[in-house]
Amino acid sequence: MNGADIAFPHLGIYISSLAKGITIGSFTIAFYGIIIACGMVAGLLLVRWQAKRTGQNPELYMDFALYGILFSLIGARIYYVVFSWDNYKDNLWQVFNIRGGGLAIYGAVIAAVITALVYCRIKKYSFFLFADTASVGLILGQVIGRFGNFMNREAFGAYTDSIFAMRLKTSQVSASNITDAMREHAIVENGVEYIQVHPTFLYESLWNLMVLILMLVYTKHKKADGEIILLYFIGYGIGRAWIEGLRTDQLQIGSTGIAVSQVLSVLLAAGSIVLWIIRRSKWKSTAQPEQK
Repeated sequence: MNGADIAFPHLGIYISSLAKGITIGSFTIAFYGIIIACGMVAGLLLVRWQAKRTGQNPELYMDFALYGILFSLIGARIYYVVFSWDNYKDNLWQVFNIRGGGLAIYGAVIAAVITALVYCRIKKYSFFLFADTASVGLILGQVIGRFGNFMNREAFGAYTDSIFAMRLKTSQVSASNITDAMREHAIVENGVEYIQVHPTFLYESLWNLMVLILMLVYTKHKKADGEIILLYFIGYGIGRAWIEGLRTDQLQIGSTGIAVSQVLSVLLAAGSIVLWIIRRSKWKSTAQPEQK
């Protein structure tokens, strides 16, 4: 391994040195933040393209972006803090220390949907059409954003020796995310200890990329507004339910040991399948009969 910071040994990939940010004087800009910002910009550009592709006004989505991004970040932080309350209850000022980490995508999604509902009501615009268009940008942001977790050496899974196994320096990983199984299988080379884990950030990024492609392809074939956002909820929900089960940094419901995001993913996917069926049936019932 030759002292590599991160390695995928079974794939022959070794990254000798990978910083977590750029330091300018006494100020450090985390790569995590840079990557999240890039994901937002890329997502917005894709939404503009999708709006033009479907005959809508792209400026409607540009106007929404400021509100959507702001409230999504707030929602992501609130969700994380609520389900990690023990880490903040004795020092409430840390709730506002976003530089210390702690954003949850589901909080961002919930906040984005609520903001879109209000925005569409004010603009008197179809929420389902708006959500169909905006959701492709949302999931592209997730595809890119997960690489911020890679830079931070976080959001990884349990021990594995599979072909995609990722090795990390134990010293660069939060001790709370290291399990007994990881320590039992730790690898020591030249006095440096490594753990070997599932790269769940990569699993989710690739899964989301497949869901995005499906959403874009299906756009021309949808029968009713709302199908694309439901396709996002179904696809993302199924993938996240599986991937969340592998992670060691789960946000849990109290002391139950149950991962809140896993439960939410199952409910989201199941509920969206039901809504999909309902919207399809409504479209069929209102469709004009074929002329003979």
